[in-house]
Amino acid sequence: MSANQVIAPSIYFDKHFDKEAAKILPGEYYVTGRDMLIVTVLGSCVSACIRDPQCGVGGMNHFMLPENRQDEATPFSASARYGTHAMEILINQILKAGGRRERLQAKVFGGGQVLKGFMVGNVGEQNAKFVRNFLSLEGIPIVAEDLLDVYPRKVYYFPYSGKVMMKKLKSVHNNTIVQREREYSTRLRQDDVAGDVDLF
Repeated sequence: MSANQVIAPSIYFDKHFDKEAAKILPGEYYVTGRDMLIVTVLGSCVSACIRDPQCGVGGMNHFMLPENRQDEATPFSASARYGTHAMEILINQILKAGGRRERLQAKVFGGGQVLKGFMVGNVGEQNAKFVRNFLSLEGIPIVAEDLLDVYPRKVYYFPYSGKVMMKKLKSVHNNTIVQREREYSTRLRQDDVAGDVDLF
């Protein structure tokens, strides 16, 4: 099996950190057992950085709960299906790459209030609540987090060591992050998640 598990990555060499890097976009994830970094930029979306500290295998996802317009009283009833899929596929790939479920630890980021006009509450708040609840139910401890607020974040994750570097983007001069997440949200409302993921 490959040392890396991936969905649609952009791989490049990061000169600043002198390491190979994988950049992930909304809806993507990356898992590796090598000494490299995973990078993403978050607005309302959330990333979970999960690893097995004993073997150094870890990964990051980048997801958003779709809006649930049918039942505003329980915004997670249907929409959480995508968040659950995003979390389970990341955990599953870490386990397949040699991680052990009982050793997993998580660091979670994102959920900023950067998108306006969503129909159901604050999507960043929903994403943050979902990721905390999911990890609590799965018994995976959150050892660090930076959630909510109003700023986008750039996250650098080093799965082999567990180190995370995060910068809040307080002066974003273009609309790229917001536009990317709006397009992602639209796709989520139109597409079903393919298949179920079984954890072992």
